[in-house]
Amino acid sequence: MKKILGVLGGMGPLATVDFLQKLIEETPATRDQEHVPVVAYSVPQMPERPPAIVGNGESPLPHMLEGVLTLKRTGAKAVAIACNTAHFWYDDLVRDGGLPILHIADAACASLGDARRVGLLATEGTVAAGFFQRRLASRGIDCLLSTPEEQRTMVLPAIEHVKRNELAQAHALAVRAARRLLENGAQAVVMGCTEIPLAIEFQASDIRPRCIDATRALARVDGDPAAAMRYTEARLAKAAATLLSDIDKDTVEFQPNYDDTLKEPTVLPAQFPNLLVNG
Repeated sequence: MKKILGVLGGMGPLATVDFLQKLIEETPATRDQEHVPVVAYSVPQMPERPPAIVGNGESPLPHMLEGVLTLKRTGAKAVAIACNTAHFWYDDLVRDGGLPILHIADAACASLGDARRVGLLATEGTVAAGFFQRRLASRGIDCLLSTPEEQRTMVLPAIEHVKRNELAQAHALAVRAARRLLENGAQAVVMGCTEIPLAIEFQASDIRPRCIDATRALARVDGDPAAAMRYTEARLAKAAATLLSDIDKDTVEFQPNYDDTLKEPTVLPAQFPNLLVNG
């Protein structure tokens, strides 16, 4: 059986359902048994994330950690968090939760294609945390943010409307905010809050094709740990091929690969003294 993906949700509930829907849509399955096994922990009573990040609210970390540990006890082997802002505590959750966690910002950045200047629609907590900006900068991509006034009058009210299930009002505000970023030079807009795609996608608009859905990008990862084969495939150089020349001579120990479908060597047998050269 495929490994179980745990979903840490409830932040908010509608965004959690949206992630699960997109996980189904992005899984190339032709029958029930080919879908990703999922266990969701959706507890909306967690403290608000943005106030905790900017310093005037209770930390949700203990509550989120309890969620991760609950998912672990149910048999989950990896976790997806259906909330962008919650990734502020990513390192703590990985360290104390004992499970690999798929990072939504990494997934979104991998979906940007050739864009070199992108806008970011996100909560004040996500903007303050900076994990999107750092990942974009590491790829040589400029990041445009909404102004404080735009954040106050468009972005945050759009998110609040989604949480109240007022999607028509949310759509109008989110589209205005995204359009403003595009008018200011963004080639694409990252929807860096799990409520924003629900607002933008409520109905058709001309800016929708230029918006990157972080939720859908995370769903495409479909529960594979970070070392999933499709993210590590590469063509070996001639020199690297020598590291594998004696791979079939039982000279080293093997272990299961990331999804238990193959065996991989714990170290590489080699004519070239790779371990010595690399210290």
